[in-house]
Amino acid sequence: MQELSSLVERALAEVAACAGLAALDEARVRWLGKKGTLTEQLKSLGSLPAAERPAAGLRINDAKTRVQAAIEARREVLTREEIERTLAAGKIDVSLPGRGEGRGGLHPVTKARLRIEALFQRAGFEVATGPEIEDDFHNFEALNFPLNHPARAMHDTFYFPDGKLLRTHTSPVQIRAMLERGAPLAVVAPGRVYRCDSDMTHSPMFHQIEGLKVGEAVSFANMKAMLHGFLQAFFEQDLAMRLRPSYFPFTEPSAEVDMSCVFCGGKGCRTCKHTGWLEIAGCGMVHPNVLMASGIDAERYSGYAFGMGIDRLTMLRYGVNDLRLFFENDLRFLEQFRTL
Repeated sequence: MQELSSLVERALAEVAACAGLAALDEARVRWLGKKGTLTEQLKSLGSLPAAERPAAGLRINDAKTRVQAAIEARREVLTREEIERTLAAGKIDVSLPGRGEGRGGLHPVTKARLRIEALFQRAGFEVATGPEIEDDFHNFEALNFPLNHPARAMHDTFYFPDGKLLRTHTSPVQIRAMLERGAPLAVVAPGRVYRCDSDMTHSPMFHQIEGLKVGEAVSFANMKAMLHGFLQAFFEQDLAMRLRPSYFPFTEPSAEVDMSCVFCGGKGCRTCKHTGWLEIAGCGMVHPNVLMASGIDAERYSGYAFGMGIDRLTMLRYGVNDLRLFFENDLRFLEQFRTL
């Protein structure tokens, strides 16, 4: 029993000296485990006379209880110290100014689209939308595309197994508008379109806006004035504009729209290939076949249509030279347009 008292004092001293929870657990195993020093004392009871065993067993159990209580008390202290260290390491100076959340902004292509829509709405056009998955009638046939036209080929158009396709332009929205509303009408149709093309200035998915005005005595001169006014308002510059003869199945006559270069003012630079002009849109008078396919009397009504790439207009407005930058989702690039 004298040896037991000495063992208890050693155990209590060792527990008090433990600096961490791992060391404390090792001490617990060493003294109270299955093969612990105090546990071994119980095994020695068999060597004592029978009359002395109850008293000795009671003292050994009391010794184990004292050591266990000391371990629990030390564990509580060490746990509290560990929590305090963790809190101290992660403390925050609440008197410092807050960082807050960075405000996002509209995508540059979205900003350009909204600006274009607003300008045409001020000129009396309505914004119309339509499905991105189209059928052959709305995307090609009603727009006077012949069956052998290259635009119908697989290398230009994304087809589905059932014959439907991803629209290659937003002109089908114009067909739907004429079929639903008849004439007169004036609509612009912005949206995503899809073609098999990808490089610095082309993307398999890009954005177009196409306009249509149908009414009595609508002329080519009306269209030219509308486009010229739009370009000057969009770029906020006094731009020159010219029309070059062209061909589109859905317009006759047709023209390509060029404007004076917004970077050099028409003097010639790398962007305009030193011509002073930038091709910006296609346009023309709506073909009578398109009007008739849409249920409109081509003898009574005439109309003009135009189409331009929103992505290209965005590139020219903000001076971006690679279309792919708009769709790579690089925040370092996109955040530059947050306040523009």
